[in-house]
Amino acid sequence: MKINNLTRCILQRVLWFFFLLISTAVCADDSAPNKTSKTKIFIAGDSTAATYSQPDQQGWGALLGDYVDAAKAEVINRARGGRSSRTFIAEGLWQALIDDVSAGDIVIIQFGHNDASPINDTTRARGTLPGIGTEAITINNLLTQQQETVYTFGHYIRKMVKDVRAKNATPILMSLTQRNLWQAGKLERNGSYGRWAYELALELNTHFVDLNNLVADKLEALGEEKTAALYPKDHTHFNPQGAQLHAETALAAFKGLRPFLSNKRLSDEQLFNDLLNEKGAAVAADEMTWLRLPMPANNNLRSVFLIGDSTVRNGGGIGGNGEWGWGDFLQSHLNPKKINVVNRAVGGLSSRTFYTGGYWQRTLNMMRPGDVLVMQFGHNDNAPINDNSRARGTLKGVADNYEQIENQLTGKPETVYSYGGYLRKFIGEARARGIITVVCSSVPRKIWDSKKIARSPDSYPDWARQVALQSGSAFIDLNTVIAAEYEQLGAKKVDALFADKHTHTSKAGAELNARFVAAELKPLLGL
Repeated sequence: MKINNLTRCILQRVLWFFFLLISTAVCADDSAPNKTSKTKIFIAGDSTAATYSQPDQQGWGALLGDYVDAAKAEVINRARGGRSSRTFIAEGLWQALIDDVSAGDIVIIQFGHNDASPINDTTRARGTLPGIGTEAITINNLLTQQQETVYTFGHYIRKMVKDVRAKNATPILMSLTQRNLWQAGKLERNGSYGRWAYELALELNTHFVDLNNLVADKLEALGEEKTAALYPKDHTHFNPQGAQLHAETALAAFKGLRPFLSNKRLSDEQLFNDLLNEKGAAVAADEMTWLRLPMPANNNLRSVFLIGDSTVRNGGGIGGNGEWGWGDFLQSHLNPKKINVVNRAVGGLSSRTFYTGGYWQRTLNMMRPGDVLVMQFGHNDNAPINDNSRARGTLKGVADNYEQIENQLTGKPETVYSYGGYLRKFIGEARARGIITVVCSSVPRKIWDSKKIARSPDSYPDWARQVALQSGSAFIDLNTVIAAEYEQLGAKKVDALFADKHTHTSKAGAELNARFVAAELKPLLGL
């Protein structure tokens, strides 16, 4: 059959039309993020993150892009001066940001400096209700002349996290930048808003970066005079050099994040490490960030700081594998209106690695005269002194002996001391700052010897007692009193108190241990 020119032309147009339809359908399929597009890193915050062109003021968010590979990612800084979490949303700034978020993007959320402002006035009307509860009040806004329902700080942050996750993107919560306010040679660190952001991160199982305390540590090392040079305008806003210090500190923390097992959207290798340029890659990762360690909730109160191993705080402190440490339940037994409980224990560490790994120094930096330090180590101190996996063991006993090694894990020379030697280091350095010290013997393992919990004389529980007596520290014999409780309960009931074979307690077991600790601490604290 012959096809004339007109028929051929019609057939070509029909085929082209179908090809166009198919191509359009394929291009319109956006069920998965475009792997070739750039990752967008958004920043929502106030003036301490916002971009300025002034020699005496710059926000840290303005400089974060200097560390990012422009071919792979871009930083979009939407932080706006003067805004609280409430007004950032009310003015439409948040909706404009979230409209631009795509799957696989990152949204950094940092508020608090302005949330403590008046809730209702004729100038800003930007304050939020304190805390992370569900309280709300309805006002006639004196600034907008509109009726408005005002919620807690936590309400607004929860909305932001929910909106980010609805876009299949990754939220990161942050504590505040550090103000240049000193008292007795120490910076006044932010309490409430950083702590609330931390508590929200645990509740929502999202990433958290404690920028406030990380930066405060660096500024205290610089001293008051050099720090003042970074804040020429006022005590809140810093110059470009101060912004760089904050930005690099934030980036180091971002690089230290780890993936959540429950978060299958984006691994943390993609989150930041693969998005950086040479300058960003040169910033050392802060390996503690993923732990989401707490800080004091109320700077007007004394604090009880806890240091120890996984029997005090397990993993990220969220009950992974059903395992909990007793430190996570201590606050419920001590009046939070009178005492902060700050659980800085880290699973897998011995007294030695808690000291040498930098965990101790960061904890010590937060303490103030009159605070209380409670320590419990021993479970991991019996590990090998030198190997290429953990290298965490200590010399046995309480003597002043030591051993010099070439650490197989770090590749560096190290002087290793006795178990008692490291406890004395904690005690001595804490007391030099006016801190009250309490030594605990390690909680017992669930190992039965007939109908008795197995005990090890002349071992870590006894050595802890000796150090407490020698140093004049208070002593809580958890090993003895909890073992006696287990024996009274019997093996069957005790099984329910453990989440693994014999070491890590369940929630019920951790709560039981916390009750014993609280009972011993209350007289010391005057509660």
